[in-house]
Amino acid sequence: MAENMQHSGMAGMANGAHPAPTPSTPSTPSTQPMAPARPAPDVMTKCPNCREIIVTKELEKNLRVCPRCGHHFRLTADERIALVLDEGSFQEMSADLMTEDPLHFVSRSKPYPTYAAEYRAETGLNEGVVYGRGAIEGLPLVLVVMDFRFIGGSMGTVVGEKITRAIELAAKERIPLVVCSASGGARMQEGALSLMQMAKTSAALARLAEAGVPYISVLTDPTTGGVAASFAFLGDVMLAEPGALIGFAGPRVIEQAIHQRLPKDTNTSEFLLAHGMIDGITHRRELRSTLARLLRLYQQAATLA
Repeated sequence: MAENMQHSGMAGMANGAHPAPTPSTPSTPSTQPMAPARPAPDVMTKCPNCREIIVTKELEKNLRVCPRCGHHFRLTADERIALVLDEGSFQEMSADLMTEDPLHFVSRSKPYPTYAAEYRAETGLNEGVVYGRGAIEGLPLVLVVMDFRFIGGSMGTVVGEKITRAIELAAKERIPLVVCSASGGARMQEGALSLMQMAKTSAALARLAEAGVPYISVLTDPTTGGVAASFAFLGDVMLAEPGALIGFAGPRVIEQAIHQRLPKDTNTSEFLLAHGMIDGITHRRELRSTLARLLRLYQQAATLA
């Protein structure tokens, strides 16, 4: 995670004698609600990889990629959509779906609905995934984007349902499916119901494959747990961003299980590419053009078929 530094002014201490109180007429309390205070935008951002201090505006101009070491910072769903799709082409679907509390789960003395509501207020999202129709260089597709800010991008029943709907939409309209994953895995607050989404999404992808509709999976940092063990690793073409953490379990968990030290780059995009688990590593500035090229190839193949 990036370490951010905010400029703040030093408040001066008031000195001198206190003035004598003067009588005043009680004021009528305001009936207007007070707007919540927003934190000041970060002026500088520290790269977690090389520790370089970067002007945040310059980082954003560089697609949130460190200009010194190439570290790819995480993107929000809106940022990813703007990066990949033609401007104005995205039509979000099922945006009103929100998670319920089937298990009446309480975590840290806080009910799950309250926990989810806080994330909705913080992120502006109803859930950890967004999907809809869009286009890349005029080529239609169904795009699914996960947002790690919402409970770690975890997959609960609503996330599984939205991904399944996206898959079924792509199959129905016979247009390619692109999924950009960023998740810590299944959502513990929904127990076995969240694990069932692994089978649900995988079964939907099997039907998509039978229909002959292409599926491109883009793995971003991080893609782990039940998401990595299901739809994220079932793409016809598997792409990943540089340096992304990818795998079912994290390196620390694996080391604790086998009591051995792992290579430094274990569970990274580069490690997976070297061992044949993915098809390529794509820099963020080349992602849109790479997807467009793949979509054209599939379009030409469909025309010749």
